[in-house]
Amino acid sequence: MTRPGPEDPSRRYPWEDDEYKPRTRPYPTPGVPPGVPPSAPPGASSGQPEGRYSSAGSRAHAPRDERGYPPPRDERGYPPPPREPREPGQPRPGDGPTLPKKLTVTRVAWFRTKQLSTQAVRAFRRAAHADGAKQSGLSSLTYAVMLNYAADAAMAVALANTLFFSAAAGESRGKVALYLLITVAPFAVVAPVIGPVLDRIQHGRRVALALSCVLRVFLSIVMAMNFDNWGLYPAALGSMVLSKSFTVLKAAITPRVLPREITLSKTNARMTVFGLAAGGVFGAVAAGFANLFGSPGALWFTAALCLVNAWLCLRIPAWVEVTEGEVPTSLRARPHKPRQTLGRTVVVALWGNGSIRMLTGFLMLFSAFVVRAQTEGDAFMQLLLLGVIAGAAGVGSFLGNAVGARLHFGAPDQVVIGCLVAAVLSTIVAAILPGLITAAVVGLVGATASSLAKVSLDAVIQDDLPEESRASAFGRSETILQLGWVFGGAMGVLLPTEYWIGFTVLSGLLACGLAQTIATRQGSTLIPGLGGDRPIRPTAVTP
Repeated sequence: MTRPGPEDPSRRYPWEDDEYKPRTRPYPTPGVPPGVPPSAPPGASSGQPEGRYSSAGSRAHAPRDERGYPPPRDERGYPPPPREPREPGQPRPGDGPTLPKKLTVTRVAWFRTKQLSTQAVRAFRRAAHADGAKQSGLSSLTYAVMLNYAADAAMAVALANTLFFSAAAGESRGKVALYLLITVAPFAVVAPVIGPVLDRIQHGRRVALALSCVLRVFLSIVMAMNFDNWGLYPAALGSMVLSKSFTVLKAAITPRVLPREITLSKTNARMTVFGLAAGGVFGAVAAGFANLFGSPGALWFTAALCLVNAWLCLRIPAWVEVTEGEVPTSLRARPHKPRQTLGRTVVVALWGNGSIRMLTGFLMLFSAFVVRAQTEGDAFMQLLLLGVIAGAAGVGSFLGNAVGARLHFGAPDQVVIGCLVAAVLSTIVAAILPGLITAAVVGLVGATASSLAKVSLDAVIQDDLPEESRASAFGRSETILQLGWVFGGAMGVLLPTEYWIGFTVLSGLLACGLAQTIATRQGSTLIPGLGGDRPIRPTAVTP
């Protein structure tokens, strides 16, 4: 051992002082009243004022609870500040609703409703702001997407009795052609135009989103004021075009508000789930307006939703406008201009997703015309049967997006091919066993497969493309998916209203899409220039 050196008074610690005595917290002894040392006789007290320390360093006992423990104190040893007095029934800041003074059935029901609503709003805000979505601006974009879904649902409810059921295949071929123009033409217009326009927009994407919503406000007012004449049809056409334009613009903006904690696939799945929920809620509210004030009332409600959505679009963070260094993408294997070529895995995902979207578009319109033809004159049965198919598709969408948001797929192209195989098998079964039940099964399988395939497509784009080209790739991919929906919807309107005929034709088309998808994965193609004759991951193009 080393000899201790001379003592330095300046480097003494508190516990080296002769007068230092550590604080001790006396624990209660069973059978001994608080504040009395265990060795003191019964009835004795500590004799120290409350809050002081005795000569032994122990704190005199403050009032204790029934178990003998002192009240809670902060990290410095001080008791918490006293609570401000308040009137009975007066809530403190941050508290939920309090019970009314006089309890009745009506007041308790109102209290419980308010309490559940407050909890639901808090849970929704936590989910919308999770994983850094509030800081990145994703929550602001999510709110805008939800209102867009809500406006689409409200407009569908308002136009259900005019455009949806008035064009039965057994009536006038002119009405069928008009209905095809109203429902399918918007997607064909959006697909080849919006993608290239997005590549040229360097600033003003938030304004473009807000402008699409403002124009929908005016078109909804026009539809409400011209509900019984031909002015309704062009306004409905324009509103659908603007709705799909919003979808494509949203796809290009999403990579700019992506949090670091989650991926693009989970982000898009989350927004889809929020959007479907908003569409269901506000669609029910629009149905109430239509019941009270007629279909024009639902259209005025649609205009109000679009106006609020325009304000939400302008609240999206300004950094989505920063497009410096972006490189446009091209679907061609050898583009003429210096653009980023899509890799083979991305093209495989696009072919698979486009084929599955053809199924969803076909089922939506074909089932409507078949139900209309088979239940002529019975509006309640029409709504009931269509509700079964639409409900199955809605459950499939929620299921697919929920699974896609939680799971991580190691081989997204194989997931896309598996989803397409499931869609082909379901349509074959529906062609062999035609009926409402098999149509609902096709809706469930098709919606689930569409959601999972879209999640896989988002994952492939994020993994295979550089960051400078992701926004353009999402805009291009969304247009391709809209074109697939267009083709399927057109087939659903033009084919005869027989289940076995429609699903047989659809099975053949999906089989062709599956063959092209597999051929693209193997490096070949059935359509020159749009197949797999390209590298799996092309070299990144510098801006």
